[in-house]
Amino acid sequence: MTKPFDLVVHGATGFTGRLVVEYLLRQYPAGSGLRWAMGGRSAEKLAAVRDEVGAPADTPLVVTDTTHPASLQALMDCTRLVLTTVGPYQLYGNEMVAACAASGVDYVDLCGEPAWMRHMIDAHEAAAKASGARIVFSCGFDSIPFDLGVFLLQKEFRHRHAHPANRVRGRVRKMKGTFSGGTAASLKATMAAAATTPGVLDLLKNPFSLTPGFEGPRQPSGNKPMVDEALGEGVWVAPFVMAAINTRNVHRSNFLLQHAYGTDFVYDEMLITGAGEKGEAIANAVAGDKSLGSDTGPKPGEGPSREERENGFYDVLFLGTDDAGNAVRVGVKGDRDPGYGSTSKMITEAAVCLLQDAKDTAGGIWTPAPAMGDALIDRLQAHAGLTFAIEA
Repeated sequence: MTKPFDLVVHGATGFTGRLVVEYLLRQYPAGSGLRWAMGGRSAEKLAAVRDEVGAPADTPLVVTDTTHPASLQALMDCTRLVLTTVGPYQLYGNEMVAACAASGVDYVDLCGEPAWMRHMIDAHEAAAKASGARIVFSCGFDSIPFDLGVFLLQKEFRHRHAHPANRVRGRVRKMKGTFSGGTAASLKATMAAAATTPGVLDLLKNPFSLTPGFEGPRQPSGNKPMVDEALGEGVWVAPFVMAAINTRNVHRSNFLLQHAYGTDFVYDEMLITGAGEKGEAIANAVAGDKSLGSDTGPKPGEGPSREERENGFYDVLFLGTDDAGNAVRVGVKGDRDPGYGSTSKMITEAAVCLLQDAKDTAGGIWTPAPAMGDALIDRLQAHAGLTFAIEA
């Protein structure tokens, strides 16, 4: 049976979902060969957003209530893939993942909630493997630039030295833009779960929480400012707020790639703040900033203006080394603010890549690099404003 849609954007009336729809209109309009629809709980809101973003009047709308099994099954029956921006996923994603895994429907999201992701792996990976559903978490700023940056670095390192780098540092060189209201909401929901649900805190503390049955070597904590001499004399680095999810995804990628990075692989992420006393002062200020978890940041559904999104950017260095002193440097850059402008492009291209390029990827619960690898790097560089460069 041929389904009417390749892709349904679940959460199209939300702030990020609307950006996804706008990107689809530009990049994959009617006649492009990609059959997509806007999805959400309210037909009225979907129609209003369709008109506000200038989508054609005949743009398909799919009304779905994930709390009603019949409505959810109707969604499964009409699409090959669900792209969902509705978080926190631990509050609103359980039924969707279960339905996709059972029905053989592909799935991409923006999840940065490692404890929930582990619960989904334990509960639904066997069903996804059996049905052929490819469930790919974390297809936004967390964790595509980092996951693919390490993937590219290790590929180059093996090419040069016939073995992987056993130590990789992810270092954010520059970044301008805000984290999304969804990211803040996910952090709060995760902290609430850690306070009330047994086992969640242990998963959050464990860098190998997404590699069931495998525990690798001790990893750097990355939770305090420090001097990182690998970057140059006296260069300070500070904790990076996305490291808690990105590092887990990178280790899962290594796990899913049959430890192509090695079983002794060590990885951390931090933010470069500069050299000397000024660098130290900035690092301490970053470490003391708790605004993401406060009530002053953006709420889900809120976000920066178009001008702010378009003026944003990010630049991340990946430095891979081995015990012999060999080194490879890779840079990953994005041309929009990380939390919204770039993320909306990345998740859309991940969805299209899964549908059109990654046809040999088997059912299961994946991270972006092992699921899509070089094909996704190529697509992001061609369409989504990212650059991946081997620098040295």
